[in-house]
Parts: sequence; C-alpha cells; structure tokens
Amino acid sequence: MKRQDFGCAPGCSVEVTLDLIDGKWKGVILYHLQEGRLRFGELRKKLPRITQRMLTKQLRALEEDDLIVRKVYAEVPPRVDYELSETGQRLRPVIDALKAWGDANRARVDAALENKAAGAKKTQPQSDAASRSPKRPKAA
Repeated sequence: MKRQDFGCAPGCSVEVTLDLIDGKWKGVILYHLQEGRLRFGELRKKLPRITQRMLTKQLRALEEDDLIVRKVYAEVPPRVDYELSETGQRLRPVIDALKAWGDANRARVDAALENKAAGAKKTQPQSDAASRSPKRPKAA
C-alpha cells in the first residue's frame, strides 16, 4: 500500500498510526482479530455490512502493513486463517482505547447524527406537486 511521507512535523506519529488503520473497516477487523485466529468466513459473519471484495482488500492491506498474518492451509476446500502479527498485537491498546471512547460517546454521537438527519429532512425542498396547496372553490 502506498504510504505518505509525513516528514517530522508535530503530530507525525499520530498520522502514521492513523494511516495504518484508516478507513471504515481496518480498525474493526483488527478489533475482531484480538479474539484470536479467525477464518475469512468468520470475519464476514462478524462484519455483515462489508462486501467480500472490500474485506479481501482490507485484509491484504493489513497483511502488507504487517499488522496481520495470513496462513493458508493446503486442504480441500482451501482454508485461510488470519491473526494479529506481533506488530498488530502492539496495536491492542490503541484499538481498545478507540472502543472505550466509542462506548463512552456513542449515545452523544448517535443523537448528533439523528439531529443532523432530522434537520436535513426539514430543509429538503418539497416537490412542486407536494408544495402546492389544493385550490379552494370560490365562495358564491
């Protein structure tokens, strides 16, 4: 995976870490692999909203960054297991801290998202047919 050159600016170490676990799925995959070795199908079950293609892509990127280890067994049907590498194991406190923060702030974040969605519905323009009020017959 192409990595950015962060130089030595303040915050550089944070940027490097976030670059390794960026995106919607990598952190969640790493979180589930903290349970131990998992097969591809087991990961799919734990992440029902991810596509097979995206899971494969994210697992390859995590393997390339030496955060997970992929082990292929010469069996029929083929079996592939994934587990955290030593480097990935060192990310445990980071993933655990992200989970703890999410647990502590989930209600607030969910409420903010609901408020944002409700506000968006109010500001959406109505269609021409819906915005026209029915005409009243003139009084005689």
